[in-house]
Amino acid sequence: MTFLQLINEVMIRLRSNQVVILDQDKYTTLIGRFVNDAKRTVEDAWSWDVNNTALVVTTISGTSKYTVTGAGLRQKDVTVNTSTNQSRLTIKPKQWITDQQQLTTTTTAQPVYFAWDGNNGVDAAVQLFPTPNATATLYFNMNVPQIDLVLAADILLCPWEPVVAHAYARALVERGEDGGLASSEAYGLYKGVLADRISLDSANGVENDVWTAP
Repeated sequence: MTFLQLINEVMIRLRSNQVVILDQDKYTTLIGRFVNDAKRTVEDAWSWDVNNTALVVTTISGTSKYTVTGAGLRQKDVTVNTSTNQSRLTIKPKQWITDQQQLTTTTTAQPVYFAWDGNNGVDAAVQLFPTPNATATLYFNMNVPQIDLVLAADILLCPWEPVVAHAYARALVERGEDGGLASSEAYGLYKGVLADRISLDSANGVENDVWTAP
């Protein structure tokens, strides 16, 4: 569903006229903000299969910090594989990486560990240890939420029903009760819709049905 269609789905539920362009008026602009707010909330509630991706980082000898282009700032469920020695890197706290870099003598080799280390304002960055001593290919397998919808034709990737339900509930709070559905009831409906969609999405992978004690 497109950004414009999402806005109109909310407008219909508010018993307001549908619009043909974004930012048609101040109220439409506000509803658009609510849609993006709802999208982020829904994305943060579950690792939707559609947002899973694999990003490639190529190491350079002597360089330990890398920006993971495309990771954004809200990435989750991260695993890092290296094709160089067919192994998985282990995540460590940033301070642990710093200590190893400063307090050990083994400083350059094929990376074994990684830690998140800030960002450039757009994408997250990582520190590797040991510092790579040669070129290697790292695969960052992660769940990356979609960037905000901006254009009318931008298509939402995660399920649209809970996004519309949450945006509608937000709009009711902003407008106040007016004889329609109470905001508390709307939030209750949103939670039910979200739970249903998570249940359906979880069926895409058997790993979501197996719980192992940490």
